[in-house]
Amino acid sequence: MLSFLPAPLRGAIAATLLVANTLLWCGLLFMLALVRLALPFEAARRVLDPALNGVAALWMRGNSGWMALSHRTAWDVEGVDALPYRGWYMVVCNHRSWADIFVLQHVFNGRIPMLKFFLKQELRWVPVMGLAWWALDFPFMKRHSEAYLAKHPEARFDDIETTRRACRKFALVPTSVMNFVEGTRFTPAKHAATQSPYRYLLRPKAGGLALALNALGDRFDSLVDVTIVYPGGTPGFWGFLRGDLDRVILRVDRRPIPAEFRTGDYAGDPAFRKRLQQWLHEVWLDKDARIAALLGEPPPCEDTPPPAPEARKATRTGA
Repeated sequence: MLSFLPAPLRGAIAATLLVANTLLWCGLLFMLALVRLALPFEAARRVLDPALNGVAALWMRGNSGWMALSHRTAWDVEGVDALPYRGWYMVVCNHRSWADIFVLQHVFNGRIPMLKFFLKQELRWVPVMGLAWWALDFPFMKRHSEAYLAKHPEARFDDIETTRRACRKFALVPTSVMNFVEGTRFTPAKHAATQSPYRYLLRPKAGGLALALNALGDRFDSLVDVTIVYPGGTPGFWGFLRGDLDRVILRVDRRPIPAEFRTGDYAGDPAFRKRLQQWLHEVWLDKDARIAALLGEPPPCEDTPPPAPEARKATRTGA
């Protein structure tokens, strides 16, 4: 609708609407969070958590509104309609851009329970949004250097406890636990530096997935495998705001979660760890081939080597 305006002006309008929409709904969100803080009982959470998620859903609907106003995006989405709304889902997705979060929220809002992202601890201090993520029980994961872990080996288990606490809260209300298993956004430099065996993807990290499955595995109905492709090029955040997102391809596959992955000891059982890594590697091989097909390019080589063993360090699953 605003496509006739210069791109910088569209971006400024979209940024203003994003801020206004956020401030509008965060006031109500914080009030409900304070009530929940004052009533730390499971019965209160069963009432207040859906209300908090409902406020977040209205915020996401507002974002979809300004996206429709400022963007002329062609949405090519398949596989979402087959997902029942009520249920617990473990969601994994390749990570290309900060726009991924808005894309996923736009597509899944109202179709499956609210996506709860694992975030880097530094994001706790983002003005307004840090408090909003806290109110919505988004887990904040720590990042420790190898030098720090050498001096404080007990810190390796920080994320385990964080995940378990978060998943205990998720167990009360149907939730979709969102995990960008690559751990960071794809760039050609990162792809080369990590010697990724995939053409379009970074190496997936199974640790965060294993923790969530172990803590809440009996609740998850299935693994929701999401593939995002930007055929016109991956937008940066400013490019996204100004409407550079001309086309989005999103494919959703629902995969069964093998029973053994719900109860295994990822940290203490090397054989189990290898099996889970191999399973995730095969999911990523399928995703790599699908991206090639969606882009109309030749399929990747089928003899891609299995993933290298992961270092047993603090799990990082934030956006």
